[in-house]
Amino acid sequence: MMNKRFTLSAILIGLVFAVLGATVGAKKFEPAPASDSATQQLFGLTLNDANAKPQAMKQWQGKFLVVNFWATWCKPCVEEMPELVQLQKDLAANNVQLLGLGIDTPSNIADFAKKYQISYPVFAAGMDGTSISQAMGNKTGGLPFTALISAEGKVVKAYSGRLKMPELRADIQRLNTKK
Repeated sequence: MMNKRFTLSAILIGLVFAVLGATVGAKKFEPAPASDSATQQLFGLTLNDANAKPQAMKQWQGKFLVVNFWATWCKPCVEEMPELVQLQKDLAANNVQLLGLGIDTPSNIADFAKKYQISYPVFAAGMDGTSISQAMGNKTGGLPFTALISAEGKVVKAYSGRLKMPELRADIQRLNTKK
């Protein structure tokens, strides 16, 4: 009797959270303004890349950055990866650098990067990535989240959810003043 009650309670709680998650996930949230220290936090980090080599994020200062926060378990993140790979190929000559900050384990990120042949730098950011995405305007903490950072180190635009590539490309063209 006690086991049935526990099972029913667990199922009911699970359903409540599933409905809540679906409701929140279906809404489009506008990113909040980035904090003044958001890019300082990012550039102050050293993160392991997909080959487990430590990389100082400050090496990317002075470039126009597309910083994509993602996870291997995030379906929209995975769906936009091929488009992000193509974006990096198309914009590399324009002083634009795409960086992927994975909110996942280093081994999952390494396996994923190899499997999907991600050609731009991806890093295991863990909880540091979550706090930086929130500082950049990710109110909900949801993934994917993408921020555009000017060559001067300011967050100039942010996107919550799956990217619309024509919009992203137009924003990069408009906001990247050092072409």
